[in-house]
Formats: sequence, structure tokens, C-alpha cells
Amino acid sequence: MKCPHCLDSFFESWEQMRRASDGDPYLEDVDFRWRVDYTTCASCTKLVMKLVHIQTDQMQTESLIRPKAVSRTRLPAEVPDEFVGDYREACLVLADSPKASAALSRRCLQNLLREHFGVKHGNLADEIEAVLPKLPSHLAGAVDGVRNIGNFAAHPLKSENTGAILDVLPGEAEWSLDVLESLFDFGFVQPALLEAKRDALNQKLEEAGKPPMKDAP
Repeated sequence: MKCPHCLDSFFESWEQMRRASDGDPYLEDVDFRWRVDYTTCASCTKLVMKLVHIQTDQMQTESLIRPKAVSRTRLPAEVPDEFVGDYREACLVLADSPKASAALSRRCLQNLLREHFGVKHGNLADEIEAVLPKLPSHLAGAVDGVRNIGNFAAHPLKSENTGAILDVLPGEAEWSLDVLESLFDFGFVQPALLEAKRDALNQKLEEAGKPPMKDAP
């Protein structure tokens, strides 16, 4: 499995927590039986714990309780703080409420399109349309997928009131986070890397007594 703390893969060996009094792993209530299973990541050595709900002999559900949500790739330092808060909160609530996570991602996306990519303020559907020509084709398709998967035409509140907590399709919230990460990389990380390489090359040109690279038009 992939560790929800550090994202490294490891072979899990689940154990059941047991009561000290009688060694029984189960607790019962009106909703049938519950138990807590745990394993330890071989890489980061942190505990991974899940709550198991045994509803019938043939049916059970599981939910992650440590960590509360699966980790995602840590945002690079180049991403401005004004976009980090909504993104992190969207990651944090993903496991408990995909609807809330998607709403936070939509709000973060709209802020990003307005403040960094300079699209004209409107509803999110129109802003996505406006930014597509500014993006490489693969990224444009991914961003447009937020609108298509979310079916903004049938759910206009998703574009007109981006913070609205509305039903989402399976995978919609995760896709929104993936798109944000791709836009962060395109808008902030790659330009910073190219600028650093440009500065290093200009330093070498200066040492060789040659003129620096020309600025892009």
C-alpha cells in the first residue's frame, strides 16, 4: 500500500487492537460491530489506523482515522501563500467531505485564474474558457475537465457560487486537486526553475566576457 503519511509504498501487515481485559477486538452498539486496525509504515515508521464497521457478516466499511486524510504532494515553496490555504484545507477535508473539498478547490481555482493568470472576473465557467488559450494543450484539457466533470451547465452554482457545498461525482474532488497542482507547477514552479537556470547561464557568460541572454519579447 501507499503510506498516507509519506506516500512511500510498503507491504502492510494489519493488526487488530484488542481490549486489555479479554483480548476481544470488537466493540458493539446498535449499528453492529466496530474494531480498529493498525499497521506501521516501513519508511516513516508512523502508525496508519482505520476504523472498521462490520455491518453484516458479508459487509463492512472502513475509514481512515490516522492520519485523518491521505497526504498529497507537498506544495513547493514557489506557490504563493494566498493560494496555499484553500488548497491545504481542500486536501484536509477530502476524506470526510468530497463536496466541501471540491468547493474549496473551485474557490482556489477561481482565485488563481484571476490573480495569477489575469482572466476577467466573471463566473468560473467563463473564467476557465478565458484561460484555456494561455495554457499548453494537455493542461488546458485538464482545466476544462473541472467544468465538464462538474457539469456546470446542470449545476450553475458551481461556477456562480464557487464556495457552495454541492453534490459531486466520484473522483471530482480529487481531480480538482490534481488540476490545481498542475497549474501551480506551470504557473510558479517551472518559471522559477527556468529563471534560476537563466541566471546561472548568464553568470557563466559574464565570466567568459560575453553578453547575457536577451530577455524574451
